[in-house]
Amino acid sequence: MAKPAKDKFDPKTFLAKVGEGKSISKLGKGQNVFVQGDVADAVFYIQKGKIKLTVVSDQGKEAVVGMLEPGQFFGEGCLNGQPLRIATTTAMEDSIITRISKLAMISALEGRPKFSQLFMAYLLTRNSRIEEDLIDQLFNSSEKRLARLLLLLANFGKESSPQPIGVKISQETLAEMIGATRSRVSFFMNKFRRLGFISYNGKIEVHSSLLNAVLIEKSELGRKD
Repeated sequence: MAKPAKDKFDPKTFLAKVGEGKSISKLGKGQNVFVQGDVADAVFYIQKGKIKLTVVSDQGKEAVVGMLEPGQFFGEGCLNGQPLRIATTTAMEDSIITRISKLAMISALEGRPKFSQLFMAYLLTRNSRIEEDLIDQLFNSSEKRLARLLLLLANFGKESSPQPIGVKISQETLAEMIGATRSRVSFFMNKFRRLGFISYNGKIEVHSSLLNAVLIEKSELGRKD
């Protein structure tokens, strides 16, 4: 009896090619994928580059709420009935983005189990990150929040080895992401550099000593602001 043919569908190959309901765009630094208030009608996938998410309040205050990297989706709120975009997404460096229309995304999720598994894994990872961010904001000092953010940006805790933070991130942006003032971030960054936790030569390089300080809660990172 003949064995059933194996499913040779590769989700990442699917995302890297133009097809029905799919298009691929190259964005330069500073270009928007979509802006807050646009119609939400597609999901996006990052092939290359980094994407920044920002929101603007009714009072006109802007805040950075996330940074995304290759292998991550964004704009998936349209699948849950979100009619308009609630954030603005901007390329932080030259990027390659796949756009998948809402209908094409639903079709792929229903008809391609491997793609559905990939997307589900992303959602679970994102939800865990949101929970960790909430706990971080509620219980940790701004110094610890900055340390954790730097570790995340440098890919600590992932399979790949830590890398210098590849895009220039201002202290204002770091402050927005951890809910602190720029002056506090400047103070902590200088302190981290003095203690050998980070180095800076055009790009921020995070050393494992910062991770050790966070994990064992050394006194340098243990006090409240």
